[in-house]
This record gives sequence, structure tokens and C-alpha cells, in this order.
Amino acid sequence: MEELLKYVVNVGLGEGAEYVEARYHKLTESYIAMRFDKVISIGKSVREGVGIRVLVKGSLGFASTNILTKEALEETVKKAVIKAEALARQYREPVEFANAKVEEVKYDVKPKMKFEDVSVEDKIKQYKQLLNNLRASLKKAKLQTFFIGQVESIERKYLITSEGAKVESIIPRIMVYGGYTVHSPEKGTMQRTFMKGGSGGLELLAKWDLVRNVPEEAKRLEEVLLKGVSPPKGKVDVIVGSEVVGLIVHESCGHPSEADRILGREAAQAGESFIKKDMVGKRIGSEKATVIDSPTIPGSYGYYLYDDEGVRARQKYLYKNGVINEFLHNRWTAKVFGVESNGSARAADYTSEPIIRMSNTYLEPGKLSFEELLEDIKSGVYIKSFMEWNIDDIRWSQRYVGLEAYLIEHGEIKGYVKYPVLEITTEGFYSNIEAVDRNLEFHAGTCGKGEPLQGVPVWFGGPNVKLKNIMLGVAPY
Repeated sequence: MEELLKYVVNVGLGEGAEYVEARYHKLTESYIAMRFDKVISIGKSVREGVGIRVLVKGSLGFASTNILTKEALEETVKKAVIKAEALARQYREPVEFANAKVEEVKYDVKPKMKFEDVSVEDKIKQYKQLLNNLRASLKKAKLQTFFIGQVESIERKYLITSEGAKVESIIPRIMVYGGYTVHSPEKGTMQRTFMKGGSGGLELLAKWDLVRNVPEEAKRLEEVLLKGVSPPKGKVDVIVGSEVVGLIVHESCGHPSEADRILGREAAQAGESFIKKDMVGKRIGSEKATVIDSPTIPGSYGYYLYDDEGVRARQKYLYKNGVINEFLHNRWTAKVFGVESNGSARAADYTSEPIIRMSNTYLEPGKLSFEELLEDIKSGVYIKSFMEWNIDDIRWSQRYVGLEAYLIEHGEIKGYVKYPVLEITTEGFYSNIEAVDRNLEFHAGTCGKGEPLQGVPVWFGGPNVKLKNIMLGVAPY
């Protein structure tokens, strides 16, 4: 493969490209999907090929192939050059890349338990047990729907560039997704979806312990459904759990901090950004509002050490102590903004060009305990998880419907709250952060962006967060 990728680079340079990037990318996935106790899908897929990107006369061209011969790769790199040349006159400003340190490196994630160490039959048996436990956990409400799936993947990459970068990596990942509906004819429904993901092997399943934790949560949701009351009227203090916090920072900090979105590239596909090019240094929230994106967290779902332009990954402080601090950059946007790339270029597979993506985005935790967040609240609500959400095109106005939620009175949890709605602006959320606890948790997701759409693994998370003087609504379920 190294010989083939070097050949691509040499052909591209010979065709007049100023820069050539050849990325071998192989994704091997095994999957199981179940509805109640029936297996509805099972199989294996392999996506393998080479993505080639060139810079010609200030224009980027991209092409890919899954035919791994010299002849096919030569034809593909020439196609990328032709595309770049054809578009060169369309650019208002030529594309340039910021300088970056060139490295030769290999890295991998070594699973403690390989995917093949457990039979398919035993994996299915485990989820049948989860279903049995889930049904047994409900005393009055009915389990109306249930589905679950497991995806095991191994991602292999080998990147060589004309500048001398050479990066080889192997990352195994596992992801479990599912959902269920708890229904009562008199009280309505509670619908829960969940997703767990990480880099590593089957040892992560023991850590997540879904066979126990999913039924336990369902039992609590049944209580919320049957006994929950509407949220208090007027402005109250609200504690937002890590799941909701993580989604908020992903959507209202991570996405609007993508430099290509700020420049307008995503406008026709995934939306725009309220952030403008000159807003670094502008206050967006309280001193407690620090949002970090870090791809290097061991075991994380969005883990990588070098991005798909060969740039070493690092931790980024997107909002720091309430101030817009830096954006997510690739080498092109870094040049436009006059900074260095911070290693944020990722491609979903060999058919995809590297674009700016989040990895593991979270609100920085503090030092308080959860009980300390509660202690001075006279009347409030704790929203632990969400059932639905939406956000506007520029990532400013947003709405979250609570799922597992509790009433707070005089510093104590006193009962259940049903369908609370947090409707708030981005600045309103971060400005009203009064305190954060130390209980940092992460949640997995597949983040979508680009045209054609690319989905990449990410984590989002944070601690529990206290917001002051918030008006809650109630969803009409």
C-alpha cells in the first residue's frame, strides 16, 4: 500500500499539482439488529479504497476509487487534477494551506477483548436477556416498542502526502444503539433512545452494563410517566444533566465553531453559524462556560491522534471562561484565519474528502458535588435526559424536551416532572451557567455533516450544570 500511495503522489505532482494527498481507508463492520427478541438484520460490510485530494492552481480536487491497482489509481489522481483545474477559475480567492509539521507515525488502539472472542449467538442471547429484564422492570406501564443493534468496526488508514507526511492507524470501535417506548393508556408515553460507543473491544460492554442499566432507567421513566407533574410556573433554577449539556455544547458550540461553516461552506447543506470571523474574544457566557473538543481522550468514540491531513491532533478550547476562544480548523481555513491547523479534518471513508469535524466535545467540569448544586435551590427542576430536541439554522435558538426529570424543593429531590421544555438561546444558556459539578460523563453519537453526507463517531458530554432563573415550558404529549 505504501508503494501504491507514493505512486499516486508522484503521478499527481507530475500532472502539475502543487500538493497531493493519498489516503488508503478501510472500514470493516459487523452488525446485529433486533426488534424485541427477533433478529432482523445481521451481517458484515467492507468499504475499502483510496481517496485522493490535489491542489492545482489554487483549486482543490478530490476523487476516489476502490480498485487498488496502479492503473486505476493513476486514472483517479488524474481525474482529481482535471476537476481542480476545471474549478480553478471559480474561486474568488485561491485555496492555500497553512504550514504544518510533517510527521511519520504509526498508532493503534489495542482491544482487551477482540470482537471474535464472543460468538454471535452469545451476543444475541445478551440482548434477549436485556429485553427480559426490561419487561420485568415495568410494573404498570407497557413496553410498546423495543429495538437494539450492535456495530463492531475496525478502521484502518494510511495517509501519505507530497509534503512527506506518513500516518498509519488502526482503531477498533464498538457502538450499541437502541430504543423503547413505555406506554400507559391513561398517562401517555415515554420514548427513550440511547447510544453507547467507544474505541476498543468488547470489554466496553461490561463497562456499560446495558443488561442492568437500561431496565433500571426504564423503571425510573415509568415512575416519571405515572407520577410526574408539570414543571413549576415562573422562573426557577434548573439543573441540566450531562446528556442534555453534551448535546447543547455539540450543537451550540461545536457546530458553529467549525471554521468552514463560519466561512459559509455548509450554508446549503447543514446550515450557517451565528459566529463571524472576527468574534474570537467576544463573551458568550459566564466564567463557568468552558467548552473543549479533544480527540485524544483514550477509549473515546471520536478518538484519533492525527487528522486526515496528517496534522497532529490536540485539545481545543472553543469557549474559554465564557469567551469565544478558537475555531475548529483544517489547513485551508487555518490559512484564511492566519492561524495553525488544530487537526480537525476528518473523512468518513475513502469516498469522502476530509472536512472539519468535531471529535469529543464537552463542557469542562468543576469541583462541586451534585448535592452542592442542589443545596440552595428553593424551587427548581433537574432535567437528567432528553426525549427530543431541535435547533435553528445558525445554532442560536434551541429547544429540548426533558425525559427523566425531577422536582427540586429546598435543596432536595422531591418528585417527578413530566415533559419539561427548556427553550433558550445559545447566549442565554451559557450566560445563565451559575455552577457546574465534577461529574463528567460522555455520550456517543454519529455526527452528520457535508454533501454528500458524512457521519463520523463523536462523544459529547459534560457535568451537571445549574442555570439560574429559567422559564420552563411543558410539551403537550
